[in-house]
Amino acid sequence: METPWDQLHTEIQACARCALAQGIRNKVPGQGNRKARLMLIGEGPGAEEDASGLAFVGKAGQLLTKMLAAIDLNREDVFIANVVKCRPPQNRAPLPVEMANCLPFLREQTRLIRPQVILVLGASALQVVLGPDKRITRCRGQWTESKGVFIMPTFHPAALLRDPAKKRDTWADLQAVRDKLAALSKSNA
Repeated sequence: METPWDQLHTEIQACARCALAQGIRNKVPGQGNRKARLMLIGEGPGAEEDASGLAFVGKAGQLLTKMLAAIDLNREDVFIANVVKCRPPQNRAPLPVEMANCLPFLREQTRLIRPQVILVLGASALQVVLGPDKRITRCRGQWTESKGVFIMPTFHPAALLRDPAKKRDTWADLQAVRDKLAALSKSNA
């Protein structure tokens, strides 16, 4: 009997709702702990992710792994997904219609995981999760609660590679995520 995760994976692999599905090597549904307390949502796969079928494995992904380690988490502890499951050409930002086409997949992943905290990585993911009028420079570092889930926007690791000055703010955001997870553990104990 097919599990909800198997069904979702099958639907993602079969999806041809937009042109992004053409010319890719692999869909990148996301991976990690399906019972994670922390879910990370990025923008979309890059070249290395397209080649491997895994989210956040390129240079930005390597930085993300170090960022998680800095707050005592392993990649296996969290679930990592992207707004779109196919690589946009030349790693451009996903178009609104492309993000809208993939949104049901992301919503179902979130429903199945039921995370306590979501770390939103970058502007595109922020606009999908919290609204198209949101700007990462204004929203990063600020908690939003939605349906009992605490959401923290921060800069995408790729932005940190381009502009290391953003690392200080992102470190503060990661510490806030670590502290929120600890506080939630205490309140559930």
